[in-house]
Amino acid sequence: MGIRIFLLLVFIYLLLPTLASAEVPLTAAFIRDHQLWIKKGDQEIQITKNRYVYSPKWSYDGRFIAYIDGDEQGEKSSLFIYDTKENESYQPYIRVETSDFKWSPIKNQLAYNDQGLLNVTKMKNDRPHGFENVALGVSGFEWFPNGKDFIVSSLSALRPTGWGPIPLFKVPVDANLNADKMKPFYTIQTNTSDLFAIDADYFKWSFDGKWVSFIAIPTASFAMDSNTLCVLSSQGEKFQEIGKMLWHKDWFKWAPSANQLAYISGEGRFFVDNKNTAIVDIPTYKHQKEYTPKGFVDLDLEWFSSDEVIVARAKENKEWKVGPVPTMFTALYAINIRSKEQQQISFPTKDELDADPQVVRPHLTWLRKNTEKNTADIWIKDGLNGDEHIWIKNADGAPKFLKQ
Repeated sequence: MGIRIFLLLVFIYLLLPTLASAEVPLTAAFIRDHQLWIKKGDQEIQITKNRYVYSPKWSYDGRFIAYIDGDEQGEKSSLFIYDTKENESYQPYIRVETSDFKWSPIKNQLAYNDQGLLNVTKMKNDRPHGFENVALGVSGFEWFPNGKDFIVSSLSALRPTGWGPIPLFKVPVDANLNADKMKPFYTIQTNTSDLFAIDADYFKWSFDGKWVSFIAIPTASFAMDSNTLCVLSSQGEKFQEIGKMLWHKDWFKWAPSANQLAYISGEGRFFVDNKNTAIVDIPTYKHQKEYTPKGFVDLDLEWFSSDEVIVARAKENKEWKVGPVPTMFTALYAINIRSKEQQQISFPTKDELDADPQVVRPHLTWLRKNTEKNTADIWIKDGLNGDEHIWIKNADGAPKFLKQ
């Protein structure tokens, strides 16, 4: 009997690493059937019922999730906050209508744009509650990495001679509508022959905070086909146009440990052709390198490491001219920007496509859609060559991971 027990213990000991590796120690907020859920490891928790939720975002320390309670018609966009400590959702104020909100990078303070009025939340009982005005006339905004200031854009003015320049400002969190505290940061000079834009948005800081990238956006009809990716130094001194791309905020991303910017270049609103992964060193931006092979299009990207980029790739379809826009059945590919080697790393079956790659070291996750069944699951694998499996079934879109 003693030998049997000993052998059983040895078997369990040898099995433990396998069991441990099967559990994914990640936490994510996701949407299923328009409701907010949280997944921790293998446990799923439904947060909302009978709502129409989208855009969940984790706070600085992961205690709170801000989200929009909207409606299918897009006529409602109420800001709510879920407190994971108290297990309850609440509104930071009686009425907040917004679609643009961002957490501070250094504390649990939420900034939001309410029809051009930038506000920040105050604190009450250790929770974001109430608000203070910051600035008027705001189009786009983002926190500076220090959490004490904002970079703010304001729409270009239409004059008899045409559209004017786009002003950017550096605004302290405690500006409280005081015009003396609104410091001009940079003015984007625009014209129809070179850089035509009336707005700037989707600001993203490089890993060291020395550069900020953003999209310069023209009027609505032009914006559907072409926008300009730009970068600006953190002191507002050096401005560079990088290239033309579509109006997709996830199509440009900074490298995790270098001032390199990856983006999907190309004009034209349809995904059938002319969508190429390019990587540019900042500030030596003239040395762009493209990595998409001829005959293919890249329709999403993510940095896996300082040397590897993940893209969602499909065969181009130049034959399509009219009728319903064809579905581009993408699979994931890994690009090694040093060796130039590329390999396919996901293999969706017929009627499936892989999109929205995300890296939560050492894991790679993505959204696998079944176009025939109109369903989507979140898949995950350990590294680029590990075994893949479904982590979340029946998700409305890609999850938001708690990264700490």
